[in-house]
Amino acid sequence: MSFDSDTSRRSFLTAAGGAAAAAMAGCLDSGGSGGNGSGGNGSGGNGSGGNGSDGGGNGGGGGQSGGTLTYARGDYPSNYDPHQSTSGEVAKITDQVYSHLIAFVPGSGGKLTAGLAKDYELNGTTVTLKLRQGVKFHNGEEFTADDFKATYRRFVDDSYQYYLGKDAVSGEPSGYASVTYSDWIKSVTVNGDYDLEIELKQKYAPILRNLGMFPSAVLSKKQIEELGKKQNQLGKNPVGTGPFTFEELDDGNQRVLLGKNDDYWKDGPYLDRVIFTTIGQNSTRAQAVINGDAQIIDGIGAQASKQLQNSDSASLLQKDGINIGYMAMNMERYEPFRKKKVRQAVSHAINTKAIVDDIYEGFASQADQPLPPNVTGYNDSIDPYSNDKEKAKKLLEEAGESELSFELATFSNPRGYNPSPVQTAQQVKSDLSDIGISVKINQFSTFSSYLEYTYAGKHDACFLGWYTDNADPDNFDYVLLHPGVDKSEIPEGQDWVSFDTEGYNTNNASGWANRKFMDLTEKGQKTYGESERKSIYQEASKVAHEEAPWVFVDYAKTLRGVNQAVDQSTFTVTSINNPYLESVKLKQ
Repeated sequence: MSFDSDTSRRSFLTAAGGAAAAAMAGCLDSGGSGGNGSGGNGSGGNGSGGNGSDGGGNGGGGGQSGGTLTYARGDYPSNYDPHQSTSGEVAKITDQVYSHLIAFVPGSGGKLTAGLAKDYELNGTTVTLKLRQGVKFHNGEEFTADDFKATYRRFVDDSYQYYLGKDAVSGEPSGYASVTYSDWIKSVTVNGDYDLEIELKQKYAPILRNLGMFPSAVLSKKQIEELGKKQNQLGKNPVGTGPFTFEELDDGNQRVLLGKNDDYWKDGPYLDRVIFTTIGQNSTRAQAVINGDAQIIDGIGAQASKQLQNSDSASLLQKDGINIGYMAMNMERYEPFRKKKVRQAVSHAINTKAIVDDIYEGFASQADQPLPPNVTGYNDSIDPYSNDKEKAKKLLEEAGESELSFELATFSNPRGYNPSPVQTAQQVKSDLSDIGISVKINQFSTFSSYLEYTYAGKHDACFLGWYTDNADPDNFDYVLLHPGVDKSEIPEGQDWVSFDTEGYNTNNASGWANRKFMDLTEKGQKTYGESERKSIYQEASKVAHEEAPWVFVDYAKTLRGVNQAVDQSTFTVTSINNPYLESVKLKQ
């Protein structure tokens, strides 16, 4: 499929929705799903997964309107500014408060649909959008094209008086500023209150998907202007056009309280109130949903899954995810990792099958490349690294390395892609000791401090993972493994680069800068034909597998625990912009 100048919006919508979906049929942090768009299949308990081709969640179940739903999660950020975070925990809140120009069909694994833009089209390097009229922000202001332009400028335009990075008081924009907008967008033009035109710097296939990502949430221009130089305060009381209003940030009890938006521009919401609460331990969180102290939970490990499966009052819902869990090897900081054979030796030594089977207990599968199986460009000719310690020892010998010792940084609280991080780190330590490598585990108590550490490149090796923002292969390959720097910045004969290099992509935790991989990902961005694009990313996956900048650990299932008080036909287990709570009803 080609996005030529005569491509209609409708034909593009079908094809772009299928850019992930076609590969799903054949195709943030924390939460993710995908598969072929079928409903999540219930496992244990007294319920089944969401039904329907999009995983359920259409608000048409037998539940009643009203009531309060408590959603329990494992971590508590205290800033809900979509421009200042890459965290899926933040997205869980901001996706309730804000809307986007373009949206994803819940549970579809990436199919696009209209959002605040009721119509849109991509022709070459030009995106045109016609916006909805009559949509109101929670502060009563009407949404117009000026709100999006102010949002865009706040995030990326350092000449804008309300630019987020203007001074120390304003705060700093997250790494999403470049990968979502500034790397690709040349200009944003307002052609009246309800017409927008976005001009790209180059052809960029994922742009419409980027407009649906959580950092692309449309902010209120009035709130931006009222905050002035105190832009860092926006995340304490965000104002959007989404289904729920932001009522209270309860730092003392690690809760976020949301209220019903009576002026929401779509159907719903049906709940009067939503409370996001924090319960750090998986098993304790599972017990909360079993007891009815919470109605929905995420971040579920193997033990918690068993608790739910054995419960009469709650159900375990699961779907295949669109995610990757991995161990990044930092080539800048730890010199032996600059040798491919050392990285391959580590990959052969770590028993990822034991991790997914014994630690994650089958709620994940072995990973073998950066792209998960349900994303365009996944290369099914690649197998996971074999667990072969003798081969690993031989590779170390060929690399001229022995008696290696490095630090492995890990977080403590569970993530969907790594529900048992400390136990996984211990498995890695044990496996590598078998080939003479000593590992020191560096455990962080909070995920925010952990991300600060890894973004700064202070780790030798670290666990990380990624839930897709938009179900596009670029959202994995470019966002996680392209260094974001010009090739002229990479010394000849070197396939890594310093984290201090200007423009470095801090999501790339390995420092890897492979020219062939970079060329392929850049070509994939500019290619609009789906078949050609698929081949490009398949080749990129071969390069990444061979070069092994990561130990590819797992593709995790998406797991949610749901109490029997929830009408499950109204709740969607989903991969992108989750959870969709505007459709949820409680039983009568």
